Amino acid sequence: MAAAAEERMAEEGGGGHGDGGSSQLPQNNTLVALPIVAIENILSFMSYDEISQLRLVCKRMDLVCQRMLNQGFLKVERYHNLCQKQVKAQLPRRESERRNHSLARHADILAAVETRLSLLNMTFMKYVDSNLCCFIPGKVIDEIYRVLRYVNSTRAPQRAHEVLQELRDISSMAMEYFDEKIVPILKRKLPGSDVSGRLMGSPPVPGPSAALTTMQLFSKQNPSRQEVTKLQQQVKTNGAGVTVLRREISELRTKVQEQQKQLQDQDQKLLEQTQIIGEQNARLAELERKLREVMESAVGNSSGSGQNEESPRKRKKATEAIDSLRKSKRLRNRK
Repeated sequence: MAAAAEERMAEEGGGGHGDGGSSQLPQNNTLVALPIVAIENILSFMSYDEISQLRLVCKRMDLVCQRMLNQGFLKVERYHNLCQKQVKAQLPRRESERRNHSLARHADILAAVETRLSLLNMTFMKYVDSNLCCFIPGKVIDEIYRVLRYVNSTRAPQRAHEVLQELRDISSMAMEYFDEKIVPILKRKLPGSDVSGRLMGSPPVPGPSAALTTMQLFSKQNPSRQEVTKLQQQVKTNGAGVTVLRREISELRTKVQEQQKQLQDQDQKLLEQTQIIGEQNARLAELERKLREVMESAVGNSSGSGQNEESPRKRKKATEAIDSLRKSKRLRNRK
């Protein structure tokens, strides 16, 4: 309903910007005869969807409602930035820890709302800044407020696609309708509007450029506010992309430092184990040497026939003990 009204107003007079509307009002209409501040205070108790529908009352009410809708979109942007700052302040810096945090879904929902606000800003605000129209879809503002309040009041919200389904639907329909139905009307009204009025009295340019339209002359001489706004939005988008890339680079650097630290710890453990194995090998060699000396002395001191009969057995036992020590030493060297 509000979009259809905006289309009719754009066809009639450029979005309802006219003077003399209040002089045609009847004297007994006390609501519209009130000051603008009082009317805005009364309308503040209504939803933005209802405010957008009240634009059909008269031209003065249309002006008041347009002002409140524009201010409402700016207020919801500020409210979203405040909510996002509060959530980010409570999140950990590491991305791996953020995924398991209790505010992870809050951050996902706010990031999706930020994307939706950027799309709405790029669609509507360049014409709003040129005073060609206002932010028409008041229901979108109400839905954004509902999502933000839900995020602030709920400890365990639902998934982002479930919470934002209604917002995505109505905002997409509003942007599509605006681009298809209202933008062509605004573009036709643009050469005769106040924005290009400064060029209406200028003499035509001789030569091949005499066939240029007023809007083309305007774009040749001075950049329009729309172009400046578009460039500012592009710069803002690029800045956001650079910020994301810098965050990813810092996270990668942190991961590389952690892996380097783990490698250093492993190298230190390997060095300690090598030292322990060397000490054990030295002890085994010393024990082997002592055992050999004991066995040689025992063999040299043996005498008599009985001892001569027992000496091969002792030698065999000594040889087996030495072989077992050598095998254990080889096994440890392999480890």
